[in-house]
Amino acid sequence: METRVFPKGGPQNTEETLEIALKAALERGISHVVVASTGGETGLKAIQIFRDKGVKLIVVTHNTGFKEPGVQEMDPETREKIEAGGGIVYTGTMVLRNLGTAIRDIQGYSQQDLVANTLRMLGEGIKVCTEMAAMVADAGLVPPEDIIAVAGTRTGADTAVVIHAQPSNMFFKMKIREILAKPRDW
Repeated sequence: METRVFPKGGPQNTEETLEIALKAALERGISHVVVASTGGETGLKAIQIFRDKGVKLIVVTHNTGFKEPGVQEMDPETREKIEAGGGIVYTGTMVLRNLGTAIRDIQGYSQQDLVANTLRMLGEGIKVCTEMAAMVADAGLVPPEDIIAVAGTRTGADTAVVIHAQPSNMFFKMKIREILAKPRDW
């Protein structure tokens, strides 16, 4: 399978990216697909595409308080729809946005910024895919094996990778095996 390179990042690539992820999972025998979804729209699209395909779908949200203390950006009704469709919704600490963000707010920069910004050289979606792989491994939702992670540039999905998941304490042992889709410009 060749890498699909979209001219620009954004939600217009969501359905094709999810289809690419499903095809790759089925061809490679990968049993877990992880999809980023802030408000739930991408998660709902993923449920439609992955339903009854034999792949475990995990939808990862922003942490509660990402924009405003105590507020979760995915409403409970959307979460219920994704779960009713067979998906798992996971909300947890974002690996590249946790304590380092608090340090950056005081000191101006943190080591996590260096890692996040280095990954962003390949695209925002690559950074998010890597982060989610660690998050779901931390939560015990995926084993330390190849998974497919799907994310995007601000909204929707435009990036899909095959990645060997590891927990955050083994972050640099993760391996991005294949880039299935990504935008040329983001």
